[in-house]
Amino acid sequence: MPKSYEYLIIGSGPAGVQMAYFLQQSKSNYVVLEKSDKVASFFRVFPRRRELISYNKVHSIFNDPEIILRWDWNSLLTNDYGFPFRDFSQRLYPHADELVNYLESFTDAYNLNICYNTKIIQVKRKKDGGFEVCDDQGVIYLCRVLIVATGFSKPYIPDIPGIELTEDYEDVSLENQTFAGKQVLILGKGNSAFEIADIAIETAAQVHIASPNSLTLAWQSRHPGHVRANHTRLLDTYQLKLLNGTLDCHVKKITKATDGTFVVTVSYVHADGEVEDLVYDRIIRCTGFSFNTEIYTPECKPDCILNGRLPAITPYWESTNVSDLFFAGTLMQGRDFKKSSSAFIDGFRYNIRSLYRYLKERYENIPLEAKKLAASPSEMRKAILTRSCRTSGLWTQFGYLCDVFIVNNNHQVSWYEELPVQALREGQFSSEEHYYSLTFEWGKWDGDVMAIERHPQADTAYTNVFLHPILRRYRYGELMSEHHILEDLFGVYCAEGEQGSVLKRSGRTIQQYHREEHEIPLEIYLEKQLNSAIEKQLDAALVAVDNNSFK
Repeated sequence: MPKSYEYLIIGSGPAGVQMAYFLQQSKSNYVVLEKSDKVASFFRVFPRRRELISYNKVHSIFNDPEIILRWDWNSLLTNDYGFPFRDFSQRLYPHADELVNYLESFTDAYNLNICYNTKIIQVKRKKDGGFEVCDDQGVIYLCRVLIVATGFSKPYIPDIPGIELTEDYEDVSLENQTFAGKQVLILGKGNSAFEIADIAIETAAQVHIASPNSLTLAWQSRHPGHVRANHTRLLDTYQLKLLNGTLDCHVKKITKATDGTFVVTVSYVHADGEVEDLVYDRIIRCTGFSFNTEIYTPECKPDCILNGRLPAITPYWESTNVSDLFFAGTLMQGRDFKKSSSAFIDGFRYNIRSLYRYLKERYENIPLEAKKLAASPSEMRKAILTRSCRTSGLWTQFGYLCDVFIVNNNHQVSWYEELPVQALREGQFSSEEHYYSLTFEWGKWDGDVMAIERHPQADTAYTNVFLHPILRRYRYGELMSEHHILEDLFGVYCAEGEQGSVLKRSGRTIQQYHREEHEIPLEIYLEKQLNSAIEKQLDAALVAVDNNSFK
C-alpha cells in the first residue's frame, strides 16, 4: 500500500530539516525522504577543505537572540531561539563537520520524521492532483504537496570540447605536494576554485584561474556567494607578479598533447579578441553544481533557468510550470541569484518560514498571522523603528523579504512579517488602497567601497550606501512614495536599541540624535501619508454624497 502524506520533503540537509521543524511543530502530516543513512549528506563531503564560508559570530555587543541571528549564519530557526549553532562551534569560519553534528542533534532534539536510505528514482503527477514518489525499493509515497530540498545534487559541467580531460573538484587531491612544480589551470572563479587554488599555490610552478566573467569579491558586491576573502591569497600572488593569475577568457577547447600535457585554447575577453594556446600539466574543473531533474517524469519536470542550474520559481518558491511543487533551501535562489542570501542557511531559513506560512494558508486555510496597530503616525513609527532594530530576517534577506503594513478603513493597521518583495511587485495586496512595505537595502555606489562619502543626515538618507531600512507606500499596487531611514553601522534606529557603544554623535546625545534623525523624520513622513489618504477618503465620500443628492 502506498504511504500517503500531506507534505513530502525530499532531502534532509539544512533546508529539509528546517521545513520539517515547522511542520513538526504544527503536527502536520509530513515525511522527509533522505537517500543517505544520515542527515546532511552534502556537507559530509563538501566543501572539500571542510571550512565553511558561513560566519559564526559567537560574541556580540547585543544580547537579544533575534538580533544575534544577523551574524549567526548557521543556526536554524526555532520558536524560542533554543538551538543556537554557537553551542557546536566557536569558530568564525566553522568546519563542515560541526554543521553536520549540529543538524544531527537538531533532528534528534525535535524528533523529526525522516526516512533514511530512501533514494527517490521517480516523481510523477497523480491524475487527481498531487504526486506519486517512488524509491529504489519500489515503495510508493503519495503527497498533496511536494517540497524539494535536495540542493545542488550534480556537478555543473560546461560545454567545452575536451572537458572530459579535466579533473573534478569533487575528487581532486587536497595534498599540496601533488601540485609541486606543475602548471595548473582551474576552471571557474567561484569559492570552490579559490579553495583549490589556495592549496595549489604553495607548491605549483604556476596557477591560473579562468572564466569569461571578471572576478567579483563578496566585500565589493555585498553578496555572500561571491568570492570570499579567506581563500584569496592567489590575488596577491597575481598582482605582485608570482606568475599566477586570473584569466578573463572563454575556454574554446582542451586537447591532450603527446607528452601528457594539455593544450588549452583561450579567447580573452578584454584583449581585443586575442587567442592563445596555453600549456598546463593539470586542469581542474571547479564550475559548481546544478539542480538535477532526472527523477521527474515529463509531465511534472520543472522548468529551469541559468542553463539548467536552478528551477524556475514563483515568488512563493513554487515551480512555474508544475503546481504544488515547491523548492526549499539553496534551490530558492532563482529570483535573487547572486543578490541576496537565499543560497545560504542564513537566508533560506527565513524563506522556508515564509513558505511554511504560505502553505498553511493555501492548503489548510490557516490565515496568515497579522499583528494589529493603531493607524497613527506615532504608533506606526514606534513599531517600524523597533522592528528595524531587531529583525534578522529583513536584515539578512535584504531587498528580498519585506514586512507589509496595510492601513484598513477602521483606522487599524494589519502588519504581516517577512513576505517576498516580488509577490508584492506581482500583485499581492494590489487591491488595497493604502499599504507599506519595509525592507532593508544597500544603496548604490560605483566607486571604492572602502572610501564611500557619507551624508549622515535624515534629509539625505536616500543617498545612503550602507544597509538601511526603506519604507515604501503603495496604492492599488502603484508605488506612491518612499522614505529612507538613516543608515547605522550597528543597525540601531532608535534610542531604545542602543547598547552603550555610542555616547554622542555630532555633539548630540545618542537619544537626541535618534530623535532628530530617525524618529521625527519618520513620524512626519507617516503623518503626511496618512493625512493624504484621509483627505482622499473624505473627497470620495463628498463625491458620493453629491451623486446621491441628484438621484
